[in-house]
Amino acid sequence: MRVVVTGAAGFIGRWLVAELLQRGHVVLPVDNLVTGDPDNLAEFAGRRGFEPLVVGDVRDEDGCRAWLAGADAIAHLAASISVQDSIDDPARTFDNDVVGTFRLLEAAREHGTRFLFASTCMVYDLATATSGIAEDHAVKPASPYAASKVAGEALTLSYHHAYGLPTTVVRPFNTYGPYQRSVGEGGVVAIFTRLSLQGAQLRVYGDGTQTRDLLYVTDCAGFMADALVSDSATGLVLNAGTGTDVTINELAALIEPEASRVVHAPHIHPQSEIAVLRADSRRAGAILGWKPQVTLAEGLARTRTWMAARLEAGLRVP
Repeated sequence: MRVVVTGAAGFIGRWLVAELLQRGHVVLPVDNLVTGDPDNLAEFAGRRGFEPLVVGDVRDEDGCRAWLAGADAIAHLAASISVQDSIDDPARTFDNDVVGTFRLLEAAREHGTRFLFASTCMVYDLATATSGIAEDHAVKPASPYAASKVAGEALTLSYHHAYGLPTTVVRPFNTYGPYQRSVGEGGVVAIFTRLSLQGAQLRVYGDGTQTRDLLYVTDCAGFMADALVSDSATGLVLNAGTGTDVTINELAALIEPEASRVVHAPHIHPQSEIAVLRADSRRAGAILGWKPQVTLAEGLARTRTWMAARLEAGLRVP
């Protein structure tokens, strides 16, 4: 298949490109490079099936039509993903995440392109400590970012029901691994790992009892690649996670054994926090035959090794 990947120069986008190339697909990467980095894709230059990076914006109607002409499928990962930025500037998040998704869906409808929409576990409402979150769990858009993803999901599914377009929504839980941003509102694993390697303090927001289901990025990319080509997944929402959560306090201790380096700070957006994030991914297992392969211990070790090597070599860390 010829697959367009938006947000291709970002963290998960980079790994999805790698997975699709490994499976023999042709990939057209698209990114506006606001947060993405073309260096993330540098190793694929000249590789069979890898087309040159297109620097473009998903809100560009003509661009969307041009990219999807001749494409069999699109994996739409491009988005403004910062919760705090969405609270501070909701208009930008709406434009990028809702209007951009609409532009791509219209182009996909014109060309009959299979469509995968990358959503997030942040759309979910509060969960109990005893149950995993399945796809039919209530949603609660507690930030404009989450609301934009709920809207994108609804648009994506509506194009299946109204027009018969083969669309699928995926909700990966907290994905981590090499190439994830380790500054600002980057991934908690990336941020903690960088601070630990630099001998700095790890800052835990709130009391640290909030939990995360941490999914290693190669498992996430494999899940998305499976869902993208599955006829059985058409018209569905699919979770991806390990089914096991860890508190932020526990995660900090796993990454930084020196307890004095772990400090607590007031939460920057407590109103948008989800206390328990633990995935129920049985639907993805039944439909795709998917299950995660990388344990948390192994994933943390891989991430630390990758980041330590870059820091030692004087290379830039995202």
